[in-house]
Amino acid sequence: MSRRVVITGIGVVAPGATGVKAFWELLTAGRTATRRISFFDPAPFRSQVAAECDFDPLAEGLSPQQARRMDRSAQLAVVSARECLRDSGLDLESFDPSRTGVVVGSAVGCTTGLEEEYVVVSDGGRRWLVDDEYAVPHLFGYLVPSSIPSEVAWEIGAEGPVSLVSTGCTSGLDSVGRAVELLREGSADIMVAGATDAPISPITLACFDAIRATTPRNDEPATASRPFDASRNGFVLGEGSAMFVLEEYEHARRRGAHMYAEVTGFASRSNAFHMTGLRPDGTEMAEAIVTAMDQSRITPADIDYVNAHGSGTLQNDRHETAAFKRSLGEDAYRVPVSGIKSMIGHSLGAIGSLEIAACALAVEHDVVPPTANLHQPDPVCDLDYVPLTAREGRFDTVLTVGSGFGGFQSAMVLRRPERSAR
Repeated sequence: MSRRVVITGIGVVAPGATGVKAFWELLTAGRTATRRISFFDPAPFRSQVAAECDFDPLAEGLSPQQARRMDRSAQLAVVSARECLRDSGLDLESFDPSRTGVVVGSAVGCTTGLEEEYVVVSDGGRRWLVDDEYAVPHLFGYLVPSSIPSEVAWEIGAEGPVSLVSTGCTSGLDSVGRAVELLREGSADIMVAGATDAPISPITLACFDAIRATTPRNDEPATASRPFDASRNGFVLGEGSAMFVLEEYEHARRRGAHMYAEVTGFASRSNAFHMTGLRPDGTEMAEAIVTAMDQSRITPADIDYVNAHGSGTLQNDRHETAAFKRSLGEDAYRVPVSGIKSMIGHSLGAIGSLEIAACALAVEHDVVPPTANLHQPDPVCDLDYVPLTAREGRFDTVLTVGSGFGGFQSAMVLRRPERSAR
């Protein structure tokens, strides 16, 4: 019998909300944090809106040296890791550091720092042969995404397994899934895991403009992210981080830890089909969902809530609607489904962890967040997508899914700990 794994601490930095309390209040109120980009002039780009974090590294407790050394993505990760440790009540000095590990997910790594430094060393792009004398001493750390989990490990003193997972937009699910595997196999007793991304930069906008994946609804930034709505026309780029303390169940019980949820199932699949395209039948996502349910020893009738990927693209929304019908059968029409990207945008690799946080809090508070901006449902997306207003109920078992470029499809089941089978 594999070891059970529970979430005992949560830390969040999200658009419109720094900290778990503010994050949950924003989601349950159905408020959107999308706006016109303020980090730079977005006028040259097709899509000019994003979900930005109001984040000041010094105000959040990082030292000037840390703020100078770390890319924004690492800053977000360290701040959210600090919060999840405080929330867990763990005193890491009383535990074996070799039994404590870190897994961080990120789709685009230190994009912000790399782009800023390229502008400097190339003299604004005018020099083909760049002058490295103008580069910051930590430029190599920006090039290597593994510098992000290294920063988190240094922060908490973790000397066990430390790694980065980069699987596109499923990174935030896959990183937590990897940490769960390490705990189950006995390689660690405590894992700090989650994801971070800070991709709001000119190069990222240009990339998504090229494939027309992001919305051009620049005159309505607050309502630009519209998952499952007939008027949707692309996703809204975001940023953020969510980190978790994950522990083996008995380890957490012995120290009297508060348990938000138990991770009972996780699976990932690839469609081996197309870098950005999806098969309309949702087969691969459905297979990941079924496998995650099988690991959890549950049936579709046990699912109380589904957190959708809900990116707000026609292809994705219809793909996962088909996946829910294929994997859950008639129960797909019963279970409430919602997408929080409608409020905090799509932070690429980070969003999967932010959605895990939302799911754990839904179990904790028996409330599920709504799908904001859903006024005219796509007739093909005919499930209960919880439009506009949060819903109260009993949510013991929740499913969260992710879909990423490259064909990645992931699913995770979280359950209220006292309801999980030993």
